[in-house]
Amino acid sequence: MTMENYDLVVVGGGPGGYVAAIRAAQLGLKTALVEKAQLGGICLNWGCIPTKALLRSADILRLVKDAGRFGVQVAAPQIDLAAMVKRSRDVAGQLQSGVTYLMKKNKIAVIAGHARLAGGGKLDVTTANGVSTISAKHIILATGARARPLPGLTPDGESVWSYREALMPTRVPTHLVVVGAGAIGIEFASFYHALGAKVSVVEMAERVLPVEDEDISRHMGDALRKQGMQLYLGSRLTSSSKRRNGGVDEWTLQLDGRHKESLTADVVLTAAGIVGNIEELGLEATAVKIDRSHVVTDAYGATGEPGVYAIGDLAGAPWLAHKASHEAVICVEKIAGMNPHALDATRIPACTYSHPQVASVGLTEAQAKANGHKVRIGTFPLAVNGKAIALGATGGFAKVVFDDASGELLGAHMVGEEVTEMIQGYAIARELESTEAELMETVFPHPTVSESMHEAVLAAYGRALHI
Repeated sequence: MTMENYDLVVVGGGPGGYVAAIRAAQLGLKTALVEKAQLGGICLNWGCIPTKALLRSADILRLVKDAGRFGVQVAAPQIDLAAMVKRSRDVAGQLQSGVTYLMKKNKIAVIAGHARLAGGGKLDVTTANGVSTISAKHIILATGARARPLPGLTPDGESVWSYREALMPTRVPTHLVVVGAGAIGIEFASFYHALGAKVSVVEMAERVLPVEDEDISRHMGDALRKQGMQLYLGSRLTSSSKRRNGGVDEWTLQLDGRHKESLTADVVLTAAGIVGNIEELGLEATAVKIDRSHVVTDAYGATGEPGVYAIGDLAGAPWLAHKASHEAVICVEKIAGMNPHALDATRIPACTYSHPQVASVGLTEAQAKANGHKVRIGTFPLAVNGKAIALGATGGFAKVVFDDASGELLGAHMVGEEVTEMIQGYAIARELESTEAELMETVFPHPTVSESMHEAVLAAYGRALHI
């Protein structure tokens, strides 16, 4: 059998993998992509995109319920869960077809199968037709990650869910317990609470969204409690047991820590972190190093094995699709002999599409101080922003962290309606190494919620105009 030879083979077709393949093709490299499931990966098919479609349905539901406040009288809205799920799947399907088109457009060979390193630049690929071998000068591993399992709580599609099961519900839980208060957990908590479920969140850390700035986390916790969610912070799940009650599973969850008590629920959603997909890749026969289920790389994706690279969730935090895509470009351009800038993780924005939304980029106040910076802090509440008042969305604020000596924008943090669409302004400022001077001189349009971003900068230097 003739072995197909490539300049580059990408293993995994998620937002890191397919972007790597496209960039390689653009640079003239003969490229193949091996994917055992669906092009687009978890993000497009079971993560970022379909969750946002469901959360959009929840936003519409909230708005319709609140329509009377805006002078619009409507009948009580009815939830069509099946239609919500279908729309979510249709959105994912449309974009997955788009990735397929991009592969064809860029003349990338797509191989449906499972790839395993075979040494010497070779890969054994198991497809529906058997095992074949391909070779490449360079191999990029982009196999992503999966939900971290919790002992005794294996997702079953019925009463124990991971993000996959939560995206395909056939019913709204009566009481949903979410284990994990990171972005995934809080997004699903927001969705199911909007649909009428009683929602409880269990988190080992002392605050929700524990990687965010403390002021943001505190506001978010207060907002979720005000909506009616129960938060069990500083607590951990120590045991779980299930029984049948009237034909429905009923879970009893025992908590320890700040809250020593039992919770009962008909559905438990596990959202307590992720683990890298390192299995069955043939790594054991290589010099690739693994750290807590993630592949160790240099700043350009290179591993300890010559010619083998890793990007995206497989290569560690932050576990974000846009980080994976940017890493992909950097890695491929380095392979092609270009001189790309190494990725600076502090310039990667992070977004949580909950209600309210959270968005941030750069260092938190605590991180900046821990790094030795003397800081200037500016905050501005949406409660006094004209556009926010007009929208009826006055909960939240913008916060900025500056280095006092240089004026460098070290970090920016926002909570409120549609802040995920605004954080890019601060992200650009970070990338351009802007100081307070440039940000103060920037003219923000009126009336917009984004004016709060400008006012927060002014507030850091005692110059806020509208508070």
